[in-house]
Amino acid sequence: MSQAFDLAVIGGGPGGYIAAIRGAQLGLRVVCIDAASTAGGEPALGGTCTNVGCIPSKALLQSSEYFAMAQHGLAEHGVRVANPGLDLARMQSRKDTVVRQNNEGIVYLFKKNKVTFVHGRAAFQARVADGWELAVTGAAGANEVLRARNVVVATGSNPRAFPGVAFDEDRVLSNTGALALDEVPGKLGIIGAGVVGLELGSVWRRLGAQVTLLEALPAFLGVADETIAKEALKAFTKQGLKIHLGVQIDEIRPGKGAVLVRYRDAKGGSQEALEFDRLIVSIGRVPNTDGLDAGRVGLALDARGAVVVDAHCATNLPGVWAVGDVVRGPMLAHKAEEEGVAVAERIAGGAGHVDLATIPSVVYTDPEIAWVGQTEAQLKASGRAYRSGSFPFSANGRARAAGHTTGLVKMLADAATDEILGVHIIGPSASELISEAVVAMSFRASSEDIARICHAHPTLSEAVRESALAVDKRTLNL
Repeated sequence: MSQAFDLAVIGGGPGGYIAAIRGAQLGLRVVCIDAASTAGGEPALGGTCTNVGCIPSKALLQSSEYFAMAQHGLAEHGVRVANPGLDLARMQSRKDTVVRQNNEGIVYLFKKNKVTFVHGRAAFQARVADGWELAVTGAAGANEVLRARNVVVATGSNPRAFPGVAFDEDRVLSNTGALALDEVPGKLGIIGAGVVGLELGSVWRRLGAQVTLLEALPAFLGVADETIAKEALKAFTKQGLKIHLGVQIDEIRPGKGAVLVRYRDAKGGSQEALEFDRLIVSIGRVPNTDGLDAGRVGLALDARGAVVVDAHCATNLPGVWAVGDVVRGPMLAHKAEEEGVAVAERIAGGAGHVDLATIPSVVYTDPEIAWVGQTEAQLKASGRAYRSGSFPFSANGRARAAGHTTGLVKMLADAATDEILGVHIIGPSASELISEAVVAMSFRASSEDIARICHAHPTLSEAVRESALAVDKRTLNL
């Protein structure tokens, strides 16, 4: 006999587990089904973000930054460190511990909020009078049927492989293999100079690899504001990352001890060839809908395989919703969480809210990069009149004291109303500083609102205020 729930969530990543917890908080009887397992067979809740994405990459980024500082960054502070050594096994072990703590934290939250958890893989079986039947294949092989009035699909995404070249996680790596290397590659190639490519490239460069990034697009970090992207390219090039833009990949040939990549440059000239010890392919992700049996019940998917949803994350089927990487919009964990909360609140009779225009983006390199809202190029293309103000961290007292003066804050505001339209940051703690801009834009604040608010001194956040002052051409410290 099947178990009956008010809400079944398929997937235990950021969108899924948050939807489950919020639904339970609102009095719904909730089950979450997730198939991910640790090497020992235990549940590995948290999705790509926790297991092979956001969390482990940030753990390695932090560890590798400390190693780089010990090598090169402390002398100016009067701290002498003689011959720092690398214990990669311990670094990886610490990363695994951080991941496990997050896995266990979600299990605890499910128990605390009385969310039923089923370790297995769920697929649609049939529509029934009181909702939906889901066929669940357990991680241990047992099968069961669950019933739910509402279903939230939160199955996330998978890394996109280069056509004709499968991930073997030995020589040709996805983010999963790139986070689990047991030795530092001598030569590391990366196809794609987006967020993931830059972060993983930064990790292994700091630890001693020669890193080359091959990017198909002609512009570097085209999703970011051009001013920020140019500053980033200078910083990364100075650090030693070799970045080739406008590259056409002709061939990727994995061998026993290396990977050969043949490509042409932006001018379409003669073919070049590079050989790498390891190759990371980071060319985007694809929605993970293959195991849902969507066709059985008529769940609409688009050409990419993503679940088709409206502005409220409702699908074409009554009582079926979808959130996160498996639907339209940026593939970001915090976007998935916002959608998960909103959908749970709608199911419970409330009015959930997600504003895709104020979802921040972050690149956790050094310097960090973060932005929210529109870029200057987007505003020009739309014909909207705007004013711009920027302020460099080189003129910020706290940044000088810390020795991290690379970068700037740039603010864009409507020329007539002064409403903030976009904020773009490259520099220390950009990932934290961007939240002030998100709050301001969520309440449709003006640049003058930020300019008139007292910021503690000395802090990095003063650069945000100074950029707001710069919109009106009245910076105080430049």
